[in-house]
This record gives sequence, C-alpha cells and structure tokens, in this order.
Amino acid sequence: MSFLVTPGQLSQRAELYQQLSQLTAAGMGLPQAIEIQHRSPPARSFREPLAVVTRRLADGATFHEALQSTGRWLPAFDAALLHAGEQSGRLPACFTLLAGHYQRNAALLRKTISSLIYPALLLHMAIFIGPLPELVRSGNFFAYGAKTIGALIPIYAAVALVVMVMQGQHGEHWRSLAEILLLRVPLLGKARRNLALARLAAALEALITAGVNIIEGWELAATASGSPALQRAVADWKPELLSGLTPGEAVRNSNEFPEVFANLYHTGEVTGSLDDTLRRLHRLYQDEGERQLTALAEWTPKLIYFGIVFFVAWQVIRFYLGYFQQIDRVLGE
Repeated sequence: MSFLVTPGQLSQRAELYQQLSQLTAAGMGLPQAIEIQHRSPPARSFREPLAVVTRRLADGATFHEALQSTGRWLPAFDAALLHAGEQSGRLPACFTLLAGHYQRNAALLRKTISSLIYPALLLHMAIFIGPLPELVRSGNFFAYGAKTIGALIPIYAAVALVVMVMQGQHGEHWRSLAEILLLRVPLLGKARRNLALARLAAALEALITAGVNIIEGWELAATASGSPALQRAVADWKPELLSGLTPGEAVRNSNEFPEVFANLYHTGEVTGSLDDTLRRLHRLYQDEGERQLTALAEWTPKLIYFGIVFFVAWQVIRFYLGYFQQIDRVLGE
C-alpha cells in the first residue's frame, strides 16, 4: 500500500473484496474468482499482485501462501483474517467482512477530509495574512517567508507523521509503538481497540465454527485483530492453555480484554453457545468502535476550526496592539 491512503484506494479495495465475496458465495472456485478479478481489477495497481496469486494457486500453493508472495501489497490485518477464513472454510464471509470494513473506512475518511478543507484554508490564510502588515512596512520577503513557510513546515511534518503512524503495513515493533501512542488519543485509541476486539471475535467465531482447535483458533484470531498487544497476550497464554486453563479463564485474567468481553465470553464458553456469543461480541464492539470514529470525524474539524479562529483573533489583536503602539510613539515624539 502507498504511504498516503486515499478514500478512493479504500473504496477500490472494498470493491475487490465485495466482488470476491459474491463470486465465491455463488459457488465459483477461488482460483477462478481471482482470475476474473485479475482480468478486470477495481484498480490497475491490483493487476500484478493478483497475477502473482493466480500463478501461485495454479502451482498448488494455499491462498495464504499465495498472498504472502505478493510482498506488502496486502495489509497484515487482511492477510491474517483471510488466513483464518481459509482455515475455517469461510472465505466468502471474510471477504464480506473486509469489504464492509473498507467501505466504512472510506466513508469516514471522505467525511473527515471534507470537514477539514475549510479549517485548513482558514489556517493557511491566517498564517499568510498575519505577517503581511510587517512585510508591507519592511519589504523583507525573506522574513515573511520564514514566518509563513517556516510555520507550515512543522504542521505538514506533524500531519505526515500521523498519516505514517496510522498505516498498518509497518513491522511489528513499529505497530506496537503506534498502538501505545494512539491508545492515549481520546476516542481514537478506544475506537481502534474496540475494532480490534470486533475483528478478533469475528475471526474466532469463523474458526471455531469450522472446527479449528481452540488454541490455534485464538492465535489466528489474535493475529487477525491487527493488535500487537492482543497478539502478545494470547501468545503468553499458550503454555497455560496447554496445561488445562480454559480460554475464558485466560481472558478474565488478562488486562487486555474489557470486563464485558471477558464476562460474555466466559458465559458463552460455559453454556456452550460460544459461536453466538462471539457474533454478539463482534456486533457490540464493531458498533461501538464505529460510533467513536464517527464522533472523532465530527469533532476533530470543529476543534481545529475553533483553534484557528482563536489564532486569527490573536493575530488581529496583536496587529492592532502594534499599530496603536506605533501611533503612541509618533505622538510622543
């Protein structure tokens, strides 16, 4: 994936998964479905990776092995969830889940960008207009450029850093650091954690329904969650699970899982309705995570707008203060 992910790119990936979901759910074999997408991909950049997948499947590789051969084309979350889908025999459902995931992300990103356009214009106007009176008086374009372009460079750098942190194709160490930093951001940290729990629940439900061993199922589902913290927690359980500890007890003993998740999972495990419980957990945390992201998308532009308004007001006040001070000096002479 590219450094800067646009709504259009997210929509193209959603379309790819939606078409694969429809084709495989209709009974078409995976190699044939991939070949159709290769001939008419949603984006031209998909053609080469899909060609690699097609060749690897023809050579007898598994879908997971074929996807790994494409390098970093596929985000780690997608690869892990599709691996779980392949293991469980529920690839069409995983394709549908990923299509919905990217459609929602594209809609949120479009909404956020459109809401940020006006505040961004105001910010640039404030930065360029603020030092303008001084430029008129002194004619020093170098000083004007230092105050305007010099002020914008740190802002652009901060935005670029945030975009880079939000990408999911980095290594394990970087993703762990990003998760720790973003967890402290209001709404965003909780939203990311809730969506990770939703993905884990969805993947685990698909795996255990297909009869995958519960220990292996938890490992695959934790990988599919996209959360390094959840992956580490589940990996630490393995010796205890092999010694007889139930996953429900491990979840309740872990600080990485909310109390609601732990209690519902434990109840589902005891009552034998774990698959239904996991579906409910997926819906619960998916809805909560999306609600928080929507709130973040709505409030971030408003906060930026009010910050810019105060900045402009301060620039105007400072200009007039300087203007009146000059008048006082002239009159005092």
